[in-house]
Amino acid sequence: MATIDELLRAARERLTRLSAEQVAVELAAGALVVDIRPFKQRREFGQIPGSLAIERNVLEWRLDPASESRIAAATSHEITVIVVCHEGYTSSLAAASLHDLGLRYATDLVGGVSAWKAAGLPVVEADSEE
Repeated sequence: MATIDELLRAARERLTRLSAEQVAVELAAGALVVDIRPFKQRREFGQIPGSLAIERNVLEWRLDPASESRIAAATSHEITVIVVCHEGYTSSLAAASLHDLGLRYATDLVGGVSAWKAAGLPVVEADSEE
């Protein structure tokens, strides 16, 4: 059996993780930035402007292009998806799971929203649960 640290390390080996500044550039270029934090955290710490809130428990169903529960933006396996959590741990595991679904351009934000804010980038108030 693997430990959580081993699973996290294996997940991150599959990803090209991005800094806050790189995520800002990708977002401006049309990447789908997905915030998987619970509403309570998004409300308390803010949300990246232009990001889409999809909580972790439904992430794969919303982003799998073959799923009947997918969001409109989940049009193909070729979309760029950047997963964001609070500190960049859960997002790595989630992005690796999206790789398993064939979303080969899925990755995450190193340091999460905490790193985004530390870089002086803006956040907005979360206005809905999903």
